[in-house]
Amino acid sequence: MNGPGGKAGGPESAVVIGAGFAGLLAALRLRLAGVNVTVLDHLDRAGGKAALGPSEGGWDAFSSGPTVVTMPDVFRGVHARAGLDAPQLAPARPTTRYAYPDGRVFAPEALRVAGSLDGTLAQLGTDEAHDYARLLALSRAMYEDAAPTFIFGPPPGLPALARYAVTRGHRAAPHRTLAQVVQSGPHLTPFWLRFATYLGADPYRAPAVLHNIAWVELGEGVWHLAGGLGAFAARLAARAEQLGVRFEYLTRVEHLLQSGGRVVAAHTDRGVFTADAFVSAADRSLTSQWLGRGPEVQARGVSGFALQLRLSEDVGDAHHVLFPRSYAREWRDVRAGRLPRDPTLYLHLNGTRGFLLVNAPAVRDPGGAGAGGARPGPGQAEYARFLLSQLQARLPLPVTAWNALSPAEYARTAQGGALYGRAPHGLTGSLRPGWTFRGVERLVQVGGTVHPGGGVPLSMSSGWNGAGALLGLPYDRLDRLP
Repeated sequence: MNGPGGKAGGPESAVVIGAGFAGLLAALRLRLAGVNVTVLDHLDRAGGKAALGPSEGGWDAFSSGPTVVTMPDVFRGVHARAGLDAPQLAPARPTTRYAYPDGRVFAPEALRVAGSLDGTLAQLGTDEAHDYARLLALSRAMYEDAAPTFIFGPPPGLPALARYAVTRGHRAAPHRTLAQVVQSGPHLTPFWLRFATYLGADPYRAPAVLHNIAWVELGEGVWHLAGGLGAFAARLAARAEQLGVRFEYLTRVEHLLQSGGRVVAAHTDRGVFTADAFVSAADRSLTSQWLGRGPEVQARGVSGFALQLRLSEDVGDAHHVLFPRSYAREWRDVRAGRLPRDPTLYLHLNGTRGFLLVNAPAVRDPGGAGAGGARPGPGQAEYARFLLSQLQARLPLPVTAWNALSPAEYARTAQGGALYGRAPHGLTGSLRPGWTFRGVERLVQVGGTVHPGGGVPLSMSSGWNGAGALLGLPYDRLDRLP
């Protein structure tokens, strides 16, 4: 396959499975290359994890997953490539307000936004300030070492992995855990540990290299996107439709039919869809099942339990993390399959809307999406009321209505509800699978469960470049304007 739109062996038609951010970018790139594209999704609208929850009553205006923007240059690059007006991005200052049970509040500013660490370090004691500066510098070094191989490039093969290991890998503390690297006192240690959850890790089982994630927020900044990420997904879908992409919502894939080592059709509950090529932007484990290979056997990463909140007054835009009395006990609960009794509360506020998220264990039923909930734990409504009482005790808000999203709801878009696929634990745990399945042609796998990883910016890069590989096009860095 060398070239777009049926030229030099490229596909003339393609089916994209999943209308999350990876699927939307894959559909756009294929259509811009002249391919006839059909997108299948079992939800009723685009957005993937950002489009869960009820459609009625205005709840579809609420994000059900991603809330704020990191890596803003990727968003600028996506808008330019899709032919959309430049995004309206406003930096969050501070990035996040971290509140502790003893009443302490820490509100760091991103280095890129503030231009200096002075304001952040002034909030810390002498030893803490030293640790913060040291660990931020280490995070930056890890990120800049890893980015060319693991973030802004195609899935690395053995030569690229060996080159990284020999030239830069030693700085990633390969034989240490994240918890060992970031020990910095009772307040800063959980602060540094929580960044590993952005890749679905249990922070106490995460490899040290995941410390690089902290630089994305603390170095590059957190940004608010006008309208939110749910509205952004809707804009991408509308642009794709304008270009001629066909969307088939409320369509559930049941299996992928293969002939001669290539995928030739997607069998769904609404009929059979054929094409020259296929892109799966679903969880890789689900794709594996559709291919008849069964679910992946690796342990799944963390899930979430969320509340979408309707507020009676505009509270502005803000980003809060409210730590529990014992961060380690929270993760013992998750490890045991329990909804945490004293969880970390992640809160995003956006005018008259709020989104509260806590860590939760993935569903332990390997049978597929939509099965059951976290065990044993209280019922969904009971746990939702408990979370709301925890929030109101720490940060009272004028909540008038709420909608709960359990791990079972997230299992509609992720195997077992694991938000980022398999758990990134162990020495090589942070390595994501590539874009192909061995022995299967004309199918690429994209999204947060494969290279380069989870989160909206990386998922968009995966979708855009995975589709590009299907077309025989070179890798395209989305953080650079075309």
